[in-house]
Amino acid sequence: MTAAEKAEEQRPVVVVMGVSGSGKSTVGGLIAQRLGVPYAEADDFHPAANIAKMSAGHPLDDADRAPWLDAIAEWITARGGKGGVVSCSALRRRYRDRLRVDAPDLFFLHLDGPRELIAARLAARMEHFMPPGLLRSQFDALEPLDPDEAGAVVSIAGGRDQIAERAMAALPTGLL
Repeated sequence: MTAAEKAEEQRPVVVVMGVSGSGKSTVGGLIAQRLGVPYAEADDFHPAANIAKMSAGHPLDDADRAPWLDAIAEWITARGGKGGVVSCSALRRRYRDRLRVDAPDLFFLHLDGPRELIAARLAARMEHFMPPGLLRSQFDALEPLDPDEAGAVVSIAGGRDQIAERAMAALPTGLL
């Protein structure tokens, strides 16, 4: 096995996290493209009941999130050290801990910005099930990364390419 093949096998997964409207899908896709790894959209892992609940303006509770987090964790585990990028709000420490159960080297990029900016972006989205009225519940639930969690906070100021560049710069050298 060549050194390049060995490095490819040992690439961890990056979770692009943050509240709805922070740019997880856009930035996650750009990062995956730049890293040359698969990208998974967390919204695609939601059961239909979760989407219906959020579409009706009701926030999810932990029981709603459990199968969703389990499905994302399965995707992460299936990457088997080959690397990947997945978007996931991962708002609470216990949610991030669940994702790390079989992937202790998981790296989190927290897309962060002012509530007003995120609310404006969320309101401008046309084809998404998450109504802007649920943004407050997301900010209320948000627990920033703790110092012992592998990750970085990335400002969402500017355009998508600027944000992606900051995100790439925040990744540890071993991920690049």
